[in-house]
This record gives sequence, C-alpha cells and structure tokens, in this order.
Amino acid sequence: MQLILEIKNLQVAVEDTIIINDFNLEISAGELHVLMGPNGSGKSTLALTLMGHPRYQVKKGLIALNSQEITHISPDKRAKAGLFLSFQQPQEIPGVQVFNFLKEARRAITGNNEGVDEIYDELCDYMDLLGIDQRFAYRNLNDGFSGGEKKRFELLQLLMLKPKLVILDEIDSGLDIDALKSVAEGIQLAQEQNPDLSILLITHYQRILKHIKTPDYVHILQKGTLQQSGNYQLIEAIEQGGYEIFN
Repeated sequence: MQLILEIKNLQVAVEDTIIINDFNLEISAGELHVLMGPNGSGKSTLALTLMGHPRYQVKKGLIALNSQEITHISPDKRAKAGLFLSFQQPQEIPGVQVFNFLKEARRAITGNNEGVDEIYDELCDYMDLLGIDQRFAYRNLNDGFSGGEKKRFELLQLLMLKPKLVILDEIDSGLDIDALKSVAEGIQLAQEQNPDLSILLITHYQRILKHIKTPDYVHILQKGTLQQSGNYQLIEAIEQGGYEIFN
C-alpha cells in the first residue's frame, strides 16, 4: 500500500519551548488514523506544524508527503502537494465570498484555469449532497456562520480541493447531534469519492467515530510524545479510565 505521510523523529518548538518530541508516524493511502490526547498534549501543534505554520519551528526530523519531503516548504506548496488542514477555529474573512474563495483556491491548487460555470456546478452538487442551501455560495467567508456551518464549509473545501491527506483538527468540537451527523456524512462522502484519501482525525471524543468507518489506527499523544498506538479498543479504554491509564 502506498505510503502517503511519513513523520520521522519530529521535534517541534514554539519560542524555544519543545512541544513535540521524537514523534514518528506513517499513514498509507486510504487509511483513517485517529489522534487523541488531553488538552495541551500537542495535537493542534502537530497539525499546524504539518501544514507549515511559521510559529512552529521544526528543530529536527522529517515530514514527507507522498514521498516528497515537505519539512521546510511553504504552506501553499504543501497544499499543492496534496495536504489539507481543517482548522479547529476557522477564521472569518468579511468581503470574500465563499464561491470566489473556492474558485481561486481550486485554480491555485490544480494549476488549471477551469471555467467558472464548471466550478460552480460542481460546488452546487456538493452543497446539495451536504444539505447546504445554494445561497451559501454568496455569503462572506465564515462571516456570521454558526459552528456547524463553519465545519460544513471546511468539508466543502475538502471536497472541492481533492487532497491526498486530510488533517481534521477537532472538526467535531462544539457541534450538536444534527451538525455532527452532517459533518460525519461529509467525511464519508469524501472517502467514497476517493477511496485512497488518507485522514488524520484529531479528536477528544469517540462520538463522531460512531458515524464514520472504524479507524485503522488510534494513537495517544501525551506531553508531545506518542504514548501508544493500537486499534479502536484504545478509545474504549480512554472512555472507561481516562488518559491516566497511559501514564
């Protein structure tokens, strides 16, 4: 099976404080990996480091996407290589319409000058599948969006940009049961449309996992290090005994 993400001996610092240390992970095509850990364990730091946020300094180690080393390249080049990050707290950008943003992002990622009608028709199809009103396309980016709308828009980006690897950073946080099911359906749709899509799902809870396929691997992150990896039984153990059982 093709290796999509490879992380070797990764050490990450913020303002010279080590947050992630000696982190190793491999994700192959089509796999769903779940990363869990208590608050402050380094989960979001890892996600933002993989996407190339300049605040997070890679002190040592290697990150490779689809056999291409991306450790020190810019976020836009990582996106073009096939990496996508769904933000835990998406930013509001007044004055930028959803459709215009997705059109320009799509063209930038693919390098193709697709026609406006072609992109719009595809966007409408995805909005229908996600249960999103088509007027959504002309709203300003995340401006006045509810929590559920912001998360559904992240999935809309995922479907339109067609990455190889998706990092979902707590996409289930703050959602009621209906919004959670809608987000889970969007994840399933992305997997159905691209069976080779690899996903790293960062979460605190198992509730979203009840609505999507069983993960191939579950990883426990504590104090910036990978404490344990296994299958779904790790999640059940956390539900019963908390993260203290891994200390």
